[in-house]
Amino acid sequence: MRTLLLWLEAPLQSWGAGSRYGRRDTLPFPTRSGILGLLCCAMGRSGEQREWLAIMKDLPQTVLAFAPEDRSGSPRREPLLQDFQMVGSGYDSRDPWQDMLIPKKSDGKRPVGAGTKLTYRYYVQDMAFACALAVPEAMEEEVAAALAAPAWPICLGRRSCVPTDIVCRGFFSGEDEALTQALDVAKEKKRRAVFKVLSGQHDEGEVMTISDVPVNFGLYKRYEDRTVTVVALPQN
Repeated sequence: MRTLLLWLEAPLQSWGAGSRYGRRDTLPFPTRSGILGLLCCAMGRSGEQREWLAIMKDLPQTVLAFAPEDRSGSPRREPLLQDFQMVGSGYDSRDPWQDMLIPKKSDGKRPVGAGTKLTYRYYVQDMAFACALAVPEAMEEEVAAALAAPAWPICLGRRSCVPTDIVCRGFFSGEDEALTQALDVAKEKKRRAVFKVLSGQHDEGEVMTISDVPVNFGLYKRYEDRTVTVVALPQN
């Protein structure tokens, strides 16, 4: 195994896990499904990708979260941004092409009110994350080439969340070496680590169960649960 270091930085990021319908929440850190989805976009992997996801399913992943420092040198974390979007609004149902863009009921008919829906979206603001992900050595060249010249545009959770810095920071012999490099990058950017996300259950930190392990992508996505531990880091 090799350890891939990803640097995920943007004004807005959104990492959903289980959000549906009109409210699209975000976790305060990148999800496993989001990271693997990013790699699939870079490599041009479409469809369900069951076999590839089965290989990647249980490989270690650790995330470090970095907030920008304020004038005193203390980390500054912005609250989640709430936005809303109108889905199916402004289309002429008499036009066959526009009519296809209006949300329909399960029977194909338009609901009362022409199907316009108000959806709420949540975003993480002004954060950067270092993700250390174990990758089979045989995939190293393919992944590195794909991240250098992605087949499809990569994003940080949603298509509107475009990375503002180089994502791939190299491959390393182990996780510790990769995260040491991440700390050097953060120091240059005047960012401070505020928490880390570890796979599995640990004695220290907040234990969470999230549904973010993709079994298959494609039209009918399926996910499994995993346990993570979020550990706050001292700031003195």
